[in-house]
Amino acid sequence: MAHGTPALAKAGTGDVLAGMIGALLAQGLDPLEAAVLGTELHARAGRAAAARWSAIAATAEDVIECVPAALAELVGA
Repeated sequence: MAHGTPALAKAGTGDVLAGMIGALLAQGLDPLEAAVLGTELHARAGRAAAARWSAIAATAEDVIECVPAALAELVGA
């Protein structure tokens, strides 16, 4: 399922994605699983940031702030 947003076409959002995948790897996930889960969470966090601040105004820091909401959405909490 595609969840991307132009809000992720900003400086630093790729670093956020890399950090998320790295954190998942550090928690013991298989590299493919970490890449898939990290990408999905990153996209959902980007959409949440865009909804909150707009796709134009959202920053990489805003994406980070929305990661807990993205995780909650993914697990259905």
